[in-house]
Amino acid sequence: MSITTPRGFVAAGVAAGVKASGALDLALVATEDALPVPTAATFTTNRAAAAPVATSRAHLEATGGLAAAVIVNSGNANAATGRQGLDDAVRMCTRTGELLGVAPEHVLVCSTGLIGIPLPIAAVDAAIPALVEARSGSADSGVAAATAILTTDSRRKEVEVAGAGWTVAGMAKGAGMLAPNMATMLAFLTTDAALDPRDAARVLRHAVGRSFNVLTVDGCTSTNDTVVLMASGRAGPADVDEVTEAVTAACVDLAGQMAADAEGASRVAHVRVRGARSDGEAQRAARQVADSLLVKCSLNGGDPYWGRVLSELGASGVELDVDRVSIAYGGVVVCRDGVEAAHDAAAVAAHLSGDLVEIGCDLGLGDGSGMVMTVDLGHGYLDENRTTS
Repeated sequence: MSITTPRGFVAAGVAAGVKASGALDLALVATEDALPVPTAATFTTNRAAAAPVATSRAHLEATGGLAAAVIVNSGNANAATGRQGLDDAVRMCTRTGELLGVAPEHVLVCSTGLIGIPLPIAAVDAAIPALVEARSGSADSGVAAATAILTTDSRRKEVEVAGAGWTVAGMAKGAGMLAPNMATMLAFLTTDAALDPRDAARVLRHAVGRSFNVLTVDGCTSTNDTVVLMASGRAGPADVDEVTEAVTAACVDLAGQMAADAEGASRVAHVRVRGARSDGEAQRAARQVADSLLVKCSLNGGDPYWGRVLSELGASGVELDVDRVSIAYGGVVVCRDGVEAAHDAAAVAAHLSGDLVEIGCDLGLGDGSGMVMTVDLGHGYLDENRTTS
């Protein structure tokens, strides 16, 4: 399983010295022949977006959705770094492009790590030649790249989905400061299916909307969130709907890996709301429950305190008739028509002790439905984030 599995891609990861530990912190994903291919990306909605986000947006717009490489550093977000930060992001693209033999605009750039600290561009610049030289299509190179993008993650996040003669592969990072839209995250996907830039953009928007955009850990949206999809076309034409399904499956898998690796978390929860007046209202209600610190604390303690869920549904601002609301844990209804329902307490307790908790809410008002993925709030989250990290 590697970002290089789809035909036509190479990768690399090296230590540039951005991280004081000396760990891998500079990654590259590129086309094997250094030719630009159809590429799509989605970016953070944070208006304090980092310099690499601004640079990559501008490059994709300038090329009409074509790129030959993505260079990524971890350990420093290059965010809130002013004009120098923009110059540094462009420098990373320019230097990579020179060594690959492509225009700077055909290189995208991403960064992740601490905000407000100048990027050590001299160290990064000095390491780019070794990074480009190390690129290959081997699984080991894919592992190095997937490792080099990590920050507070405890493990690599990789995925592979096979299609009809083509493949989708991906790698991602993200363990905290996760919230729609998207999450403190970077994700990179490759496919050897043939897509034009417009189709690639549609495929990625659909996939992100059903994966990273329904993930929340702490309600905080980062300055650097980026998801990139590159399509080499080496496998020839493919059914766009099938590629959409595969890319979506890959993104859902990566989002689940992020949730499972969230800082201090012991379990993942899927908050599903149905019976709302619209899908939008259902999604809004689900997100309110998923972001609730009180609900997260209940999840951490394995406590089926459905009153907190009901309270958050009411606070979400969506149309609500409390006398029609039902709430269930793992399919066991604990609240019906707004009041406690007789239920198997042992079954609920067993469900809440597992790694994945399903919270089902039925508003009883319409056909709208939505889902948000979240995690519990544990001591480890405070330990990680009570100081700069």
